[in-house]
Amino acid sequence: MLDTPSTAGSAAVPTLSLADQARDPQGFATAFGESFKRFGFAIVADHGVPQPLIDRAWAETGALFALPDAEKRDYHQAGGGGARGYTPFKTEIAKDAKHVDLKEFWHVGRELPAGHRYADVMAPNIWPTRPEGFKGTFVELFAAFDQAGDRLLSAIALYLGLAPDWFDRAVKDGNSVLRLLHYPPIPVDAEGVRAGAHEDINLITLLLGAEEAGLELLDRDTGRWLAIKPPEGAMVVNVGDMLQRLTNHVLPSTTHRVVNPPPERRGHSRYSMPFFLHPAPDFLIETLPQTITAENPNRYPNPITAHDYLYERLVEIGLIKK
Repeated sequence: MLDTPSTAGSAAVPTLSLADQARDPQGFATAFGESFKRFGFAIVADHGVPQPLIDRAWAETGALFALPDAEKRDYHQAGGGGARGYTPFKTEIAKDAKHVDLKEFWHVGRELPAGHRYADVMAPNIWPTRPEGFKGTFVELFAAFDQAGDRLLSAIALYLGLAPDWFDRAVKDGNSVLRLLHYPPIPVDAEGVRAGAHEDINLITLLLGAEEAGLELLDRDTGRWLAIKPPEGAMVVNVGDMLQRLTNHVLPSTTHRVVNPPPERRGHSRYSMPFFLHPAPDFLIETLPQTITAENPNRYPNPITAHDYLYERLVEIGLIKK
């Protein structure tokens, strides 16, 4: 029987320092990979994203979601799958869930030059006219996340016995998305949860803002929900389904959710900033040979492009209507 939010234990996910990577690349890769293998999650301190930039981003995020509802909805693109700009409250639903999530969000993607070969499958960004510093802040933050993500992918490559730059070709001009999330105050008897149980679609997710209680992972060994409680300023990183598929489940994509706070905290907003690191649209997700063994036969004999895989999943979670 699964734990209720009120009885969830704490996950013993280790906190690692990305600063150790320069001194001992293989040691960091082993610790990072083992945390992924056990939990599907890791906590990373000293991630290199500058704190003043993060502080600016939180201020801009708060100002954005404080705008009047009608103004925010001007930036919603019906039929756009939520790829860029604003997605209103109660739009997204976890796969197989009964209730929509209690959240609104904004997506920032990669800025592509005119005529880029991915321009037909990667939508241009939508920028609000206010707050004024929004575009500059999030173009800069996207680049910082990109850089941190490259370093973490290098560690994953080493852990898997690949060249440290193996993922470079996969993610060059990748379709990564920076999501600004606002979970508004909710009534005590709210139906549903802030984010229903789900797995992420992408390669890895880098998350800021998990210090605020609510994030829980489902422990595969025990079937219990476990709360993730990172130190202030640390980043929570988790495996997405694309990496799970690529590694034949050696690195598992773990079910997680954001539960509602206790009644006395439900009058408060919750904000978070996940960076969903995606490969390029034409990257072929094909099972890595070294992850196929007699005990772990190839679960995915038919490769799929990252673009086609993403489309399938966006249909499942209700962001694209077929």
